[in-house]
Order: sequence, then C-alpha cells, then structure tokens
Amino acid sequence: MAARIAETRWPSSGVLVAETEAGIVGFAGFGPSRETPAVAEIDTLYAMPEVWGTGIGKQLMLAALTTLGQADYTQATLWVLADNERARRFYEAVGWCADGAAVEDTTGGASLNKLRYQHPLG
Repeated sequence: MAARIAETRWPSSGVLVAETEAGIVGFAGFGPSRETPAVAEIDTLYAMPEVWGTGIGKQLMLAALTTLGQADYTQATLWVLADNERARRFYEAVGWCADGAAVEDTTGGASLNKLRYQHPLG
C-alpha cells in the first residue's frame, strides 16, 4: 500500500481512507487497469469487519467512483473472488455488473477463481 500511496496521480490514481474515532477503518485503492490503462481499476477495497453494514464501504466506493469520474476514465473494473458472495452482493448493490471475464489466480500457490466486474463512469 505504501507504494500505491507514493505513486498517487490524483484523480487518476490514489488511495482513500475511512476514519472514525477508532482510527482508520477502511481504504480503497484505485488507478489505471493493469490490463487496459485507459480503464480505471479499483484494486483494493477493505473495511474492517467491525464496520460492515454501517455504510463505510459504500461511502468509500462512491468516493472512489466520483474521483475516477473526474479523471479521463469512462469505465472502471475490479476483480472479486468468485466464492465471495458477500462482496459480490455489495458490488452489485452499488451498481457493478459482472462482465463475463474470469481468471484463475495462483499467486501464493493457492488456486483462486476471480470474476471481473465493471461500472460506467461519468
């Protein structure tokens, strides 16, 4: 994450954080897609389990989409684990749609199936 922060090119890439009186409780990282640099990618979205259901994740996502909309992107993508039903429901509830792309990620020796989601910007 430190490298992502150091490489910030606002508004086309950056990191947003959510903070409460308890400290930082979530963050979203975004930038150009690794596949197609003309497309934005949300590459990190994390909220501590203690704040799930409070709207913090939704606020982070909407802020990231708003920021990316201020850049020259017309579309954003993200990858989600196919088995992560909670995350998939969350993304779909805030307007993301699976676009049919799927990959098997073997980073770290584990085999993880991921689905790509997309969201229009602007």
